[in-house]
Order: sequence, then C-alpha cells, then structure tokens
Amino acid sequence: MELDELKDQLKNKLASDHAGRSDSDIAVLLNKKAGSVVEKLKRSLWIEILFGILVVIVFGYLGFFSNYRSFRIYFSAFTVLCAAFVVLLVYLLSRTTRLGATSLPVKSNLQSIVNIIEEFVKRYFQFSMALIPICFIFSFLLGYYDPKPIPQVEKIAKGFFTERWEVISFLLVYMIALSVGLYYFNKWYLRKLYGNYVNQLKECIRELGEE
Repeated sequence: MELDELKDQLKNKLASDHAGRSDSDIAVLLNKKAGSVVEKLKRSLWIEILFGILVVIVFGYLGFFSNYRSFRIYFSAFTVLCAAFVVLLVYLLSRTTRLGATSLPVKSNLQSIVNIIEEFVKRYFQFSMALIPICFIFSFLLGYYDPKPIPQVEKIAKGFFTERWEVISFLLVYMIALSVGLYYFNKWYLRKLYGNYVNQLKECIRELGEE
C-alpha cells in the first residue's frame, strides 16, 4: 500500500470518528486525556520524592555515624542538599496538583504545568551536571585534609598507583568519563520521567486549541 493512500485512510477514519461525536464530547475526551497525563506526571514526582527521602535517610545516617570526619562532612552536606531538593519536589507536586485539580483541566492550567515542569527539568539537568566537578573537588579536598585517612582507599591507591601524576590523571579521566555517561543518562532519565508526559500535554493543548 502506498504511503499517501494510508494517510488518506487515516484522515477519513478520523473524520468519521469526529462526525459521530459532538464538539462537547470531544472536548470532554481531550480533557480526560490531559487529566490522565497530569496524573502520570504527578506519579513521576512522587517517585522522585520517595527516592529523595530514602537518599536523605541513608546520607543522614552516614553523616552522623561514619567513623571518618571526611565522610561525616561530605554526607551531611549532601543530606541538606537532598532535603532541599525533596522540598522543591513537594512544591512542584503541590503546584501540579492544584493546577490540574479540576475534573476538566483548562488549557491555561495545562500550559502552566508544562511551563513549570520544563523549567524544572532544565534546571535539574544543569544542576546535576554542575554537581559532578563539585563533588569531585569537595571529596578530594576532604580526603586530602582529613587527619585520619581511610585505610581501604589508601590500600587501593597504593596498590594501583606509585606516582601522584598517575592518581591525578586517573581522576581526570574518570571524571570526564563519568560526566559523559551521566550526561546521556540524565537526558534519558528526564525524558522518561518528565519529557514524554510534557510532550503529551503539549499535544493535548494543541488539540484543545483546535476545538
């Protein structure tokens, strides 16, 4: 079958379906579809909130009970950072819930949700990538100035490296490789968790605008 013929058949089917429904029926269906997408977006936010709370608990435990000062400082700092991130996620969930609270979300509310989530995803990506060198430098300085070196780390370092330049070279290569890997992982992760639903909401907004 030719591609043009297939397109014509699809258009005819859509036209016949549209003819069997009133404009109000179509509007209700589109709003229900939009509401379903909003619920999926809220579910993604809940997943991140629960995961964030778990990270706060684990990091907080390590920050309080680690035997090494460098570990206590490192994980305490990131406990505070992760807790702040969880608060932001709760705020986003609250905004999204409030904007999509009606049984028939209006177009302006959906656009507001799209704008909020898109800005969040953009900042999320930028911040997560910026954290990579910050974490490396922070952990390096803590380890370097810790009066009580971690025996396991010392043993591994002495077993693989004999010169300081080897350690520095390894850390640079590792940081670059990790940055590249996390770049693509973050792109995939954010698209999977938020991006696909945002695109669906945009499609709903476009369809609602045509009614």
